[in-house]
Amino acid sequence: MVDHLANTEINSQRIAAVENCFGASGQPLAMPGRVLLGEGILTKECRKKPKPRIFFLFNDILVYGSIVINKRKYNSQHIIPLEDVTLETLPDTLQMKNRWMIKTSKKSFVVSAASLTERKEWISHLEECIRHLLTKMGRQPSTEHAAPWIPDKATDICMRCTQTKFSTLTRRHHCRKCGFVVCADCSRQRFLMPRLSPKPLRVCNLCYRQLLAEKKKEAEADRRQPESIRFDIPGYEPSSGDDSDKSDDDKADQWPADTEFYTSEVSWSSFHS
Repeated sequence: MVDHLANTEINSQRIAAVENCFGASGQPLAMPGRVLLGEGILTKECRKKPKPRIFFLFNDILVYGSIVINKRKYNSQHIIPLEDVTLETLPDTLQMKNRWMIKTSKKSFVVSAASLTERKEWISHLEECIRHLLTKMGRQPSTEHAAPWIPDKATDICMRCTQTKFSTLTRRHHCRKCGFVVCADCSRQRFLMPRLSPKPLRVCNLCYRQLLAEKKKEAEADRRQPESIRFDIPGYEPSSGDDSDKSDDDKADQWPADTEFYTSEVSWSSFHS
């Protein structure tokens, strides 16, 4: 399907339609050799509560955003390079079924599909694209992944001290290293993690001590290394933006039924019913 659609007019029209739905707030998506393979609505487990998100699978990137008017207007566009993605199937919970985790070096999060069949289709298509892309680039799968944030409602007390109870006045915070829900006293430290952000990020006390120990060990190893073979290796910085999980879709509870988003004689994959 990728070879059949690459650089065709119908593929260009489909990508242009997605760009139009995101409007000026989105990044350009058209690129030589890029093919739009399918789209669907998945439920993303966000910090406050699960929310519907629109996902578009291309042969080299995964794009998602918030739904304002389904099939017409989306915002908060996020672009994830597929070579940075690893998938992990998760068990069902009482609240969410057909779950899996999308793990990247910058952000990891959980999504769920409307059915088991839909989840299998998404995972199958994603894994095929990732495998093909890594082979083409001569790269190995990524092994470093950001910790997913534990939802706020998962706990009423700090997950580090287990003493502080959260309330309207006592805010929840998240450690950017482990993803735990922690209180302010247990997360006063900041640490620079270039893989996640160019600015120092909030971390819990335990992760802060671990990060300091790792930094000290790296510095000692660097001092022992002969001066003649020292060199700097540029770090990899993902192009996907940070997902703030704002409640930007709460204002559009009713999505009008509309005509088909894409109409064509060419075979088209849509990963939801």
